[in-house]
Amino acid sequence: MIYKKVGKIKEAISAIGMGCWNFGGQWDTEVGENTIRLVHTAIDQGINLFDVAPIYGYGNAEILLGKSLQGGKRDKVLIASKCGLVWSRQKSVKNDLTKASMLKEIDDSLKRLQTDYIDIYQLHWPDNTTPIEETVSALEAIEKAGKIRYVGLSNYGPKDVEAFMSMREIHAQQSLYNMLERNTKSYHEIPLDYRTEAEMLPMAAAHEQAFLPYSPLFQGLLTGKFKRGGNFSEKDIRNANPKLKGDAFETYYEGALAAGDFADKIGRPLNEVAFNWLRQQPAVTSIIAGVSSVSQLERNIQSTTWDLTTEELAELNAIIEPFKNL
Repeated sequence: MIYKKVGKIKEAISAIGMGCWNFGGQWDTEVGENTIRLVHTAIDQGINLFDVAPIYGYGNAEILLGKSLQGGKRDKVLIASKCGLVWSRQKSVKNDLTKASMLKEIDDSLKRLQTDYIDIYQLHWPDNTTPIEETVSALEAIEKAGKIRYVGLSNYGPKDVEAFMSMREIHAQQSLYNMLERNTKSYHEIPLDYRTEAEMLPMAAAHEQAFLPYSPLFQGLLTGKFKRGGNFSEKDIRNANPKLKGDAFETYYEGALAAGDFADKIGRPLNEVAFNWLRQQPAVTSIIAGVSSVSQLERNIQSTTWDLTTEELAELNAIIEPFKNL
C-alpha cells in the first residue's frame, strides 16, 4: 500500500480508503458478516481510512463499521464520519448543522461506532440556514471534549471553505471527483457549489489539507462492467442518479467505453486505470472507494502497484478532455 502525508494531519493515510455507504444496505450488496470480512481484509492489506456517515442506512453503516473494528482494530485505523444530515422517524431527511443537533449527532455516532472519538469529523453538506459561527462553536465544543481529532468539509464550495478557515483550522476536504466528473455541476440531483479540479484541489494543496475524492468509479460506471441498461435493481440508490440513465448516461457511457479501450490498450483493467489517474493527481490524498467483495477490494489495491507513465497520462487526458467541464 502507498501512504500519503499532508501537513494538517499527523498520520500518513493509505492512498486507497474504504467508503462505507454500501454498509447501510441501500446498494445491491450483501451486508453483515460479509461487511466485517471486507473491513478486516482491508486492514490486513494496509487500508487505514474508513469513511462513513450517520445517514448511510440511517445509522446502520456506522453500526456495522463499529462492530467490524472491535478486537483491537479500532486503533489501527482512521475513522472519517460526518454530521449534518438528520432524519425523522418517517426517514425524511433534513440538513441541520445547528449546535444542538451536532452535539447530539456526535454522541449518537460514537455510540454506533463503539468508540470514544472520531478521527476526521466532516460536515456532510452545507447548511445555508445555520450561521457558520454557530456550526464552528459546535465543532469547538466537540473538539474540546476530545470527541474528534480533525475537522473536514464535504461538498463545500471555496467561499464557504474560506469562511470556515477564517474561524478555525480545517484539516480535510471531500468532493466528488473522478475521470468523467472533474468539474461537474451536480451530484445526483443536488447542485454543487464547487468545481473540484478547478477550485477545490488547488485550495486543499495550498493549505496542506487532506483531499478525499468520493465516487472514484462514478458509482460503478468506470468498472468497465456496465451495460447500456439493467445495471442495478430498483432498490439500488444509484437509480436516483440522473447521470446513470437516459441521454446523460449515454454520454458518460461513451466516455467510459473510450477509457475502457485505452485500458485494454495498455493491458490494465479500467477500474485500476481510474484509481491510478486519481492517485497521480498531486492534491489527492486518499481515494474513498466502496467495495462489495474481496476481489473488488484487491483490484482497487492492485492499482497502487503500478503507475501510468507520463505518455499514458497524456493520452488518457486527451481521451477524457471532453468531460473536463461536463
